[in-house]
Amino acid sequence: MTKQYFWTVFLILIFSVVGICQNEDEDALFIKDIHDFTLTESQCYDWLTYLSTECKGRLAGSEGADNAVKYTKEIMDTLGFTKTWLQPCKVKKWNRGDPERVHIKYDGKKVKLNALALGNSIGTPDGGLLAEVIEVQSLDEVEELGRAGIEGKIVFYNRPMDPTQLRTFNAYGGAVDQRVWGASKAAEYGGLASIVRSMTLRQDDHPHTGTLVYKEDIPQVPGVAISTNDANMLSKLLKEQKVMMSVWTNCSPGEESISYNVIGEIKGSEFPDEIIVVGGHLDAWDVGGGAHDDGAGCVHALQVIHSLNGIGYRPKHTIRCVMFMNEENGLAGAKEYARISNEKNEFHLAALESDAGGFVPRGFSFDGDPEVLKPFYAKVSKWLPLLEAYGLYFTTGGSGADISPLKSQKGLLIGLRPDSQRYFDYHHTAIDQIEAVNKRELELGAASMASLIYLIDKYGLK
Repeated sequence: MTKQYFWTVFLILIFSVVGICQNEDEDALFIKDIHDFTLTESQCYDWLTYLSTECKGRLAGSEGADNAVKYTKEIMDTLGFTKTWLQPCKVKKWNRGDPERVHIKYDGKKVKLNALALGNSIGTPDGGLLAEVIEVQSLDEVEELGRAGIEGKIVFYNRPMDPTQLRTFNAYGGAVDQRVWGASKAAEYGGLASIVRSMTLRQDDHPHTGTLVYKEDIPQVPGVAISTNDANMLSKLLKEQKVMMSVWTNCSPGEESISYNVIGEIKGSEFPDEIIVVGGHLDAWDVGGGAHDDGAGCVHALQVIHSLNGIGYRPKHTIRCVMFMNEENGLAGAKEYARISNEKNEFHLAALESDAGGFVPRGFSFDGDPEVLKPFYAKVSKWLPLLEAYGLYFTTGGSGADISPLKSQKGLLIGLRPDSQRYFDYHHTAIDQIEAVNKRELELGAASMASLIYLIDKYGLK
């Protein structure tokens, strides 16, 4: 090796290292600018306040959902998008009807329980139901008891979420089958209705609703959730004596109607045909304000655009902000968005969804087609040092329900991962209101998302 060749190689290496360091410094300063702007100039908390108080009860097809579509479209029209539009999707309505009446009767006493009908449930007969309650821990236990043990009774599913799971979404996933499939499993063996312990680790008097799914070719029976305090009381009584329960609901499925995804787009300056999506779902269960689920995700996404525009960033890729409709009750908006995108041969380089509440952000979870996940994750992992300063981690496994239909396009799917410990205190309840959201934590989530969107847009994933 000649001396001249050695010095040439040495200088190339030095300049490369200097260039990398300069880029890292520039990125660190830009990410700080994103956070500074978002923590001082954001509008996301104000948007969420209006969305969760003036557009509450946003179940797809409802007046609240219609109001939310109008409101978020008006916001988008002020944020400097190249264009904004409403994308129609067909949704199935469900009507809760009058307040549920659920009582237990024992020793001559009649005690009212805190209860909510589950989404998609049918109502009881006009006079309600009165039957003996039987407690089970699982769907399998219903099968084991069989028709001899279940027929003519109300089945009470009482398997709690697992408190040893540090990530409460894992605990939820391990218990929610009772809520989703419990009514059909009870009906399969002659049960008259299903009662399920609410999906939360907190002990309180607030029942949690959520989706119930009926299996084909099995009779439909009502499904209701009761609060954890009432579940504990009922379980204790059942260990001591026979308990009768009366249940009355008049909920019912409604007709199919048209609702909308709300979409805004900034055309990319260099790669307009590569799309980066950021979004949340606009619908929420009818009993609360939908502040954490998922008003927070919607205003997170809107704030990403507001923050990047606010500090003068011009994206290289096309960035879309999408408020998806009907996540809670069928994913109609997500499916229609993906269908139209595939029909147009679009390519989503990345999609980032916030649907885990407005709590302090902890990190991001990455998913994708196996063919691309490993190289894409290797690329984004190089940016982790820039975000670790804000207390963020990266991991693989899961993203978001609304962006999952885009997986076939072989882009990177990402979920914001806030601290999960309190999320299921509010999830699907009447107390999911703006008062449950901390303004600074909400803003930090938006700033974290904007930072990751900036890095993906600036450097791409290849």
